[in-house]
Amino acid sequence: MTTDTRRALVVRGGWDGHQPVTISDSFVPFLEERGFAVETSEDLAVYEDAERLAATDLIVQCWTMGTITREQSANLAAAVRAGTGLAGWHGGIVDCFHDHGYHLLTGGKFVMHPPGFLDHTYQLSPDHADHPIIAGLDDFAVHSEQYWVLTDPHNEVLATTTFPPGELHDRPAVMPAVWTRTWGAGRVFVSTIGHKPDDFDVPQVRTLTERGLLWASR
Repeated sequence: MTTDTRRALVVRGGWDGHQPVTISDSFVPFLEERGFAVETSEDLAVYEDAERLAATDLIVQCWTMGTITREQSANLAAAVRAGTGLAGWHGGIVDCFHDHGYHLLTGGKFVMHPPGFLDHTYQLSPDHADHPIIAGLDDFAVHSEQYWVLTDPHNEVLATTTFPPGELHDRPAVMPAVWTRTWGAGRVFVSTIGHKPDDFDVPQVRTLTERGLLWASR
């Protein structure tokens, strides 16, 4: 017996300031409407179940400032390499674990953000204007945290944000903000946007995040 239902696993927790449950719950109906059976886990021990990860089509990573074991990190990377998709936003995917293998998988690592919430804009990459995640969207502004990240040059950068000159840098700095990458047979989607629920009220943020989840899925 075959089924068209895909399986999504939302792994959420860590620092409560990123409201991992509230924000990830807001995407569950969207995934269910597109045919996913969605499970959630608030324990990183789920990454110890290699068989479960291999049977999952999409992992939504939403965990800030946690500790991942070597086994958990290796199992996650192996599942993605075999075809499981990985996707996430903001600190839930780039400010979660101090693990080199995990950072190689996601292609980025959070470093800092200016204090508080700032008005700033995101520029979509004209070189990837036809990419299904951003096709038809326009540049947009957000009042929230602006992430400074270290990233892998192999990423396909779909959107950037520009930091003006400041105390730490005397020239504008164009920073990757939304990117995709492949890891073996798997796809990875990362957006640095989404500190708080109302960030996703910006239509472009909601749309590119939803599209990113679908794009990453097997």
